Amino acid sequence: MHAELVRTLTPDGMRLDGALQTGDEVSSSPVDAALCLHGVGANFYTSSTLEAVAPALRRLGIDVLLANNRGHDFLYTASVAMGRRRQGAAVEIVDECRLDITGWCKFLGERGLGRILLIGHSLGAIKAVYSQAHEPTPGVVGLIAASPPRLSCSAFKNSLESAPFFDSLTAAEQLVKTGRGDELFMAKFPFPLLISAASYIDKYGPAERYNILNFAGRVTVPALFTYGSKELESGGIAFAGLPEALANLPDKGGPLDVEIVEGADHNYSGCGESLASVMGKWIKQKPYR
Repeated sequence: MHAELVRTLTPDGMRLDGALQTGDEVSSSPVDAALCLHGVGANFYTSSTLEAVAPALRRLGIDVLLANNRGHDFLYTASVAMGRRRQGAAVEIVDECRLDITGWCKFLGERGLGRILLIGHSLGAIKAVYSQAHEPTPGVVGLIAASPPRLSCSAFKNSLESAPFFDSLTAAEQLVKTGRGDELFMAKFPFPLLISAASYIDKYGPAERYNILNFAGRVTVPALFTYGSKELESGGIAFAGLPEALANLPDKGGPLDVEIVEGADHNYSGCGESLASVMGKWIKQKPYR
């Protein structure tokens, strides 16, 4: 395997880093490259879920780009066109993922890798779906969303975890109300995390901007959603019933498939080969544009 450390600039001038792995020489590969998007707080070299499926993708002749998005790590200082600013999982606005995906797809296109498959895990999966539902990226011919949760304020309020959610949302709303939206606080839900009030409301607030059931049907390229059987059993309201809800969306812009990986938790621990097998079969059978 040949791997190259690479970087790109997003349309707003943010530098992102990644690693491009060269696929095996398979002339019948249906796509040129897989752009892999890590989950919350991870980065291109620590996403075990995406690293586990990379070898199978390379065997299909697909180049694999393990890429940072601006939500990588917890908190860092980023250089952008207008200067320097705080960035990372604690302060990100998910909508800006469109800029990151645009930047990386432009990079891949310049490398002659024009047919791109988006693959995201967890929040990275939400970003893959959200970006293609709201601003389809030239070159993207399909996407795979591994375990995107349901970020639904109304569902959280009516769940068994409603108390810590109410506490966290109320604290964030009070900070924003007093002009302190950039201030970090310790949220209790969905797990203990230090996050800015503005970012918390963006992800979990009543606008439900990132509830995948609200926009997954607008994706026009072939899409595969995967979930682990264990996470569906024990993941709470964020995952309960999602496979059925996605499969039964009333209107779909493009082909949408849902697969469950038996025995897998949210990170597909010990089930990387099973996840890779599901992805590989789907990639080979889909009619890409």
